Amino acid sequence: MFGAILAGILLAVLLVFLGRFFKKSLSVFLSLVPLSVFVYFIQFISPISEGKTITQFIEWIPSLGVNLSFTLDGLSLIFALMISGIGFLVFAYAAAYLKGDRYLDRFYGYLGLFMSAMLGVVLSDNVISLFIFWELTSISSFFLIGYNNKDEASRKSAITALTITGLGGVLFLAAALMLGSITGTYSISEMLLSKEVLSQNPNYILLIFLLFGAAFTKSAQFPFHFWLPGAMKAPTPVSTYLHSATMVKAGVYLLMRFTPVLGNQEIWNYTLLLVGGTTMVYAAIQTLFKTDLKAILAYSTISALGILVFLTGLGTREALLAACVFIIVHALYKATLFLITGIIDHETHTRNVTLLSGLRKVLLPVAVAGFLAALSNAGIPPSLGFIGKDLIYESTLHAGSWGIILTALAILTNVLLLYAGFVVGIKPFAGKLPEEHKHVHLPSYVLWIPPLLLAVLGILIGIFPEIIQDSLIQPALSALGISENQVHLKLWHGFNTVLMLSGITIFAGILIYLFVKPSEKKEISWSRLNTVSPQHLALQLGNIFKKFSEKWTALFQNGYLRTYINTILLFSIVLLGFLLFNHIRIKVDYKSLTHVTIPEFVTVAVLLISVIYAVTTKSRLAAVAALGIVGLTISMIFLFYSAPDLAMTQFSIDTLTMILFVLVLYKLPKYINLTNRANRIKDALIATSFGGLIMLLALEVLQEDSPADIAAFYAENAYTLAKGKNVVNVIIVDFRGLDTMMESIVLTIAAIGVFSLLKLRLHTKD
Repeated sequence: MFGAILAGILLAVLLVFLGRFFKKSLSVFLSLVPLSVFVYFIQFISPISEGKTITQFIEWIPSLGVNLSFTLDGLSLIFALMISGIGFLVFAYAAAYLKGDRYLDRFYGYLGLFMSAMLGVVLSDNVISLFIFWELTSISSFFLIGYNNKDEASRKSAITALTITGLGGVLFLAAALMLGSITGTYSISEMLLSKEVLSQNPNYILLIFLLFGAAFTKSAQFPFHFWLPGAMKAPTPVSTYLHSATMVKAGVYLLMRFTPVLGNQEIWNYTLLLVGGTTMVYAAIQTLFKTDLKAILAYSTISALGILVFLTGLGTREALLAACVFIIVHALYKATLFLITGIIDHETHTRNVTLLSGLRKVLLPVAVAGFLAALSNAGIPPSLGFIGKDLIYESTLHAGSWGIILTALAILTNVLLLYAGFVVGIKPFAGKLPEEHKHVHLPSYVLWIPPLLLAVLGILIGIFPEIIQDSLIQPALSALGISENQVHLKLWHGFNTVLMLSGITIFAGILIYLFVKPSEKKEISWSRLNTVSPQHLALQLGNIFKKFSEKWTALFQNGYLRTYINTILLFSIVLLGFLLFNHIRIKVDYKSLTHVTIPEFVTVAVLLISVIYAVTTKSRLAAVAALGIVGLTISMIFLFYSAPDLAMTQFSIDTLTMILFVLVLYKLPKYINLTNRANRIKDALIATSFGGLIMLLALEVLQEDSPADIAAFYAENAYTLAKGKNVVNVIIVDFRGLDTMMESIVLTIAAIGVFSLLKLRLHTKD
């Protein structure tokens, strides 16, 4: 499994060096990577349908309980097959859709990285490694959404998406650490055995709301939904892959994965019902007032995600069964509709549905795919969507006293989703072909075969639901802790209430489609309500924060190094001074002090003279020279007290610093302007206070008893464990290796940033 996850990452790395070979016709062969991953996961269908769970364990940071452990069960198998299967079609589709693009290799690198990240999310059994892959999806999607980086709207959409999902990532990290703290493990499979421990913990409510925040932001639930329509600025292959089949369902996956251990509590169920129900109705209504095909699909996607959260909130066997089926239903028809939209945009250069009609005459296979996808979206037999819609109604009807209300909300949502599906999948192909589109011709088969294949698959599985019944749906329910009854999926259940509700949905949806026409006038009228929308409120909050940040920056980061240093020192003086003077207990035993020798006296005298000269001289170079003497005298003091390692370190650093200072100051005036007496007094007070505080802190440290066991541990294990004879070096490099590693990472990032700035070539307009 780890190899399957690494496949996309290795592809991205490979394209850094060999990308120029895959910018033209060879790019289609990159689709073999997700295809091989898809074939790899297919082989696990049989053992998982028999009740087995595939696991893999790789030690990473065992001392912290963080490992690369992966689990493949029924739930993760559905997502893995969607990620790799639809990924294969998207990879192939993109080769024709972005043909001739200057940065096509870069696009495939981002796409491969995203595929690996999503596979890592659904396969990880360690909540910390899951978080890492979770964040990697946000980062890779940022590059994909902002792929057209010369377009300001694309850049803004990418930043908005990263901001919202990044906020959710922070909440998820807090939830992950809390889960590990409560259960004593970061293993998700072990957490699933701690249901009572978690539900009875006093921090249970805080825990689930942190988890909700992560899931709601990633899966675009109200009021965090607005980043998803904005993300439609991305190329259509990105919208297909990220926003219909994979990334936006990561939040749903997270909720479903933790339902067995955190669910079946009122606060859990009611919150998901409220948020999911609000999202699915609100987003479905929005589709009535949109004219851009991708905007309609964006809001219908949000509505579908709301349905999944809504069903997870119901939490019954029928609801979770409906959710598992609907995940597949939605992935098939929504990916089809997105790919079709891309073809229409590619050939007609417009996505405005009011300008599109009659395209069946020139894009017949695409029209067939759109019609079949619209059937599945509407839940019309014999599509798989019909089975999924019936399961939704069956779950809401059995929801107790709230059943009628919940069913009514589900019907309203499905009616409006039917309308949206027909507008995207049927309307552009029906009616008379406009004169300006008569030049349109059928594009490369690489473009129209993927949507046609997905659309046919939606109908085929609907006719033969046994294809997924025992192989995917039953194992998924077992992974959710439900295995008491066998799953039976079929098109015909006889004449019953559910069939009647399906008929009402189809009839009402078709009526709305026939009598409610998309128009720009309605869209403009509806847009007037944007002043009270979550997006507008979020932007207002962002503007307030921006103004505050500008004032804060102007106050503390005004470009003067003197201000930065003074701010740091003042903060340290106040904080350390408060802590120190509340616990100070300095007692100097003068009798234990040794006599001051002549070399020591001379060294300290030279040090003091150098310090006084450094702060009083008006020459920059003289001040630097004086500070160099101060460093050398400190090296001498280290030698007096048998610390040659420290003396050598001090000498080396001081010499290097002197050289750098001279190089930096070489181009500056030789003399310092010290005319501002107030600044000199202020600097003197701050320096004296900080120096006195450090002196008191050092004296306080001397009062502490040195724990002998720590020194003994390092002395005994420095050579046996780290193979080093210098204990100090071993502590820095090995025992404090993580700290050193983080410092190295920071320096590397800074170096990359500097290198990027040096290589930056800005293009100016003539």
